[in-house]
Amino acid sequence: MSILLYKDISIKEDVAGCLLCNDAPCSKACPYSVEPDSIIRSLIFENKLGAVNKLPNPMPCETCDTKPCKEACLKGKINEPIQIDRIMKVISTESKTKEEVVDLSIDFCGIHCENPFFLSSSVVGSNYEMVAKAFEMGWAGVAFKTIGMFVPKEVSPRFTSLSKANGPFVGFKNIEQISDHTLEENIEFLKRLKKDYPSKIIVASIMGQNEDEWTKLAELMTEAGADIIECNFSCPHMTAKGVGSDVGQNPEIVDLYTKATRLGTNLPILAKMTPNIGNMTIPAIAAMEAGATGIAAINTIKSIMNVNLSTFSSEPNVEGKTSVGGYSGKAVKPIALRFIHEMKNCKELKNAPISGMGGIETWRDAAEFLALGCENLQITTAVMQYGYRIIEDLMDGMKLYLSLQGYKNISQIVGQALPNIVPADKLERDSICYPRFDRDKCLGCGRCYLSCYDGGHQAIKINEKTKKPVLIVNKCVGCHLCVTVCPVQAVLPGKRVNTKQ
Repeated sequence: MSILLYKDISIKEDVAGCLLCNDAPCSKACPYSVEPDSIIRSLIFENKLGAVNKLPNPMPCETCDTKPCKEACLKGKINEPIQIDRIMKVISTESKTKEEVVDLSIDFCGIHCENPFFLSSSVVGSNYEMVAKAFEMGWAGVAFKTIGMFVPKEVSPRFTSLSKANGPFVGFKNIEQISDHTLEENIEFLKRLKKDYPSKIIVASIMGQNEDEWTKLAELMTEAGADIIECNFSCPHMTAKGVGSDVGQNPEIVDLYTKATRLGTNLPILAKMTPNIGNMTIPAIAAMEAGATGIAAINTIKSIMNVNLSTFSSEPNVEGKTSVGGYSGKAVKPIALRFIHEMKNCKELKNAPISGMGGIETWRDAAEFLALGCENLQITTAVMQYGYRIIEDLMDGMKLYLSLQGYKNISQIVGQALPNIVPADKLERDSICYPRFDRDKCLGCGRCYLSCYDGGHQAIKINEKTKKPVLIVNKCVGCHLCVTVCPVQAVLPGKRVNTKQ
């Protein structure tokens, strides 16, 4: 009974420990050619419908007594193997979803893209072999790692992460600079990619140190076969003066360098914006007025993280020292969405094409960026964490979502969420949505009581006999802290009551 009652929670916990192996031994061990690694990966990336669709029919796992997949699971070398049999049993109770024909192609800056998923300008797209592999797997384009006239000298190490409760990292810091290949090498990479993959979109990210360099780089990227030029006005940790986020914070310099770039190309230009600023619309407007075609946002956020309390050094630890670096990953998604909303809500920018990035891991994350007005999506940190293979669930999950919602083309959801984000003074304030307790699901753990009493409005008490929560209606303000903290989803939004006198 409980495994089905709590199946969504059970599945999340069971798959959370998966090591997401390359060439997974669990799938290699299955005598029935079931691929549990692919199914579990879909569950991890919020593509449950896709996971169910991958189940064979009939289901051999139900009659398999030896469980060779669990025997082969590398997690068993740490503590316990992933409960593959239990995962399969739970999701096999779900019905398969028929996928209607859905078009993921979308036009961006006047260029047709087979889907909106691009690699963003970083190490994940920094040479021919890497990008070619990504293209073969289904990525529609790449913003190639930023190219300059100089090759920076890098440090080691240059990456670190922020984790919680031994789960996958939620935040990532890097102090890496632009491409460590020469200008000539990068131009050759772009030429080969465009020759071998003519239908894929090449965005050449550039960074100059003066007007002449911006113009020259734009000319060279155009000659190399790029489809779009991206001006990197936003890297937060460049060592040279007058580059990176120093540029993006100054609308006058943004104007100057955008005009210089436009002198060197007739291609669409994206101005990549820095989030290390209070109002992104100011430099974004300057870029558009100076000749940019669209905006890319957001780049990484200036950060310091993981101070060692024994040595007082911070990470990445370079001989006991570090520097302010760029913060990315799932944790920055709300910040990225906020900046994108502000730009789409600005009259001077509302029609500007936006390439959105910042914390996209799953198809659901991607759909949120599209719903807030983006027409293109760029991804780095999730690829660094999980590999190019995430494109499978990005596309499959997106298609299944669109199909179930009755959409035929991905462009139909672009901007759909914008009307529902309003100024605070426009929100309904004459009613309360009270919480509702699911008595069957409630375990009696008291988490809702603790949070409400210590961090809310003391509107919950515990029934001494059942050990389950009871709402004190005249104290409840409908804040939904209890809904948020319940570990088993037993507290839900309930009835909305008008409070206007």
